[in-house]
Amino acid sequence: MRKFSKGLISLVAVTSLLGVTACGGGGTSSEAGSTAGGEKPAAESAASGEAVSVNVGVVSILTGSGAGYGEAITNGLKLANKEITEQGKVKMNLLIEDSAGKQEQALSSAQKLMNSDNVSVIIGPTLSTEMNVVGPEADMNGVPIIGTSTTAQGIPQIGDYVFRNSIPESMAIPASIDAAVKAYDVKKVAIIYGNDDVFTKSGFDTMKAVAEEKGLEITTIEEFQKGQADYNAQLTKIKGTNPDLILASALYNEGAVIMSQARKMGITAPFVGGNGFNSPEVIKIAGDAAEGLIVATPWFGDKPDEKVQAFVEKYTAEYGKAPDQFAAQAYDALYVLADAIERAGSDDRDAIRDALAETKGFNGILGEMSFDEEGDIVMDPTVLTIKDGKFQLFQ
Repeated sequence: MRKFSKGLISLVAVTSLLGVTACGGGGTSSEAGSTAGGEKPAAESAASGEAVSVNVGVVSILTGSGAGYGEAITNGLKLANKEITEQGKVKMNLLIEDSAGKQEQALSSAQKLMNSDNVSVIIGPTLSTEMNVVGPEADMNGVPIIGTSTTAQGIPQIGDYVFRNSIPESMAIPASIDAAVKAYDVKKVAIIYGNDDVFTKSGFDTMKAVAEEKGLEITTIEEFQKGQADYNAQLTKIKGTNPDLILASALYNEGAVIMSQARKMGITAPFVGGNGFNSPEVIKIAGDAAEGLIVATPWFGDKPDEKVQAFVEKYTAEYGKAPDQFAAQAYDALYVLADAIERAGSDDRDAIRDALAETKGFNGILGEMSFDEEGDIVMDPTVLTIKDGKFQLFQ
């Protein structure tokens, strides 16, 4: 059970505010208006039936190699915020900071949001490796923080104020491997992963554990580093072991290149990817080499559900392309937050944290969502494959 002491956290937060100098970030932008300039306090507004006004910080990758994730996330947040504002119960002012996918920039951006902008809650950052430095800072300052794309092991366990609505690798990867093993009668697997990122390392740990639990022979384990362009050495070793299946834990840039180079080398074994592969960018970069990729995700845009299709239609009209998993998770996260703020009736950080922790059975475009006692998401994943140039149900 989560151990929670508001008095102690508040004392630490005050001490931290006195001792920390605000650090600059990557240029703040805002959505839905500011709460500054003489508006009524949130609690008073809620009591009078007016919308509860809250400053919400966002830390996302807007520049650099992971900008595709950040673009989808911020687009999803902005669309949700537009709709929520129109509903008139909660008014969120989104203050968006760029992390560029770097731990130090993510931390300085979060510190600015907490200490200078005085946000009540933070959404993000994008990567688990960023959350590993931002999460403890938010928790120490008593600021609730929600990861919408952080799937590595141990994220919610950082502290009482840390939540996520993204399915962890420990839930998604077993589902996708199980489906692939049954479909292809898999006996031997090779594993390739990025060894310099918390997210991809966590995915590897899960892949290895699942393979061992299923009694699969692991023919080889190959490592690479973020930004690597040539995988000939690793793929040559994999090809020599003739695996039935390749398990790959990578971000979409590296993952797409790995699949492309593998197919050019004549490797025909299907790939099971970690959560980093859940982006249309994989198809855009890898082309035909992405065919047959198997992933597990909470999001399927072709699901015959009225709420899902309405979101897809509105997102596509707004941004000129269909939403991916990261846009969908961000969209739902803001709705979950708005629901918690409405129930809290205040912009108070502790009140919002408590309301988030009480979220059970929230029906979003991802499905029914709840937070467990550690702040982790509870929901069912869907196994997909890339077929005919798009994600489809794996059957």
